[in-house]
Amino acid sequence: MELRAGNIYLRPIGYRDKKWWERTQRENAHWLTPWEATFPEGSGAPPNFRRMVRAFKKDARLGRSENYLIIVDGVAVGFIALGGISYGPARMAFIGYWITRESANKGIVTKAVLLLKEHAFTDLRLHRIEINVRPENQPSIRVAMKSGFELEGKRSNYLHIDGAWRDHLCFVATRE
Repeated sequence: MELRAGNIYLRPIGYRDKKWWERTQRENAHWLTPWEATFPEGSGAPPNFRRMVRAFKKDARLGRSENYLIIVDGVAVGFIALGGISYGPARMAFIGYWITRESANKGIVTKAVLLLKEHAFTDLRLHRIEINVRPENQPSIRVAMKSGFELEGKRSNYLHIDGAWRDHLCFVATRE
């Protein structure tokens, strides 16, 4: 599924995006490293791009996640995911994202989050969406708040980021 709003376009990431992904990750490594998930010791190596996309496609088919490139005026500038999709009594998911340094602080991620949030509540009929952010990541905290998410609390040692287990703030939006 592709999602559009104005000049923002979200399209599923695919094998054709390998060169862009690898170049962007390399060129933005210093910018992204403090916020990117890492694999704790003993959990194996991160998948290569092909395996990552294959896993994304499988999860999308099974309704577990949706993974998109953020495209502005025809140019890919970031990535956004609706992950951990749960149906049944919970009907929830979480949103994660990153954007290139060059495209940061322009309101792009906020627009992408709003677009994905609307899709999750309207098309997928989810009830709750979370955005979990490191307390030091002020730009992401602003994105969550501008997108209508409310601070629910702190999650201690929530995700392995930049080589260690890190605390996160949990922001929540519900359909009501």
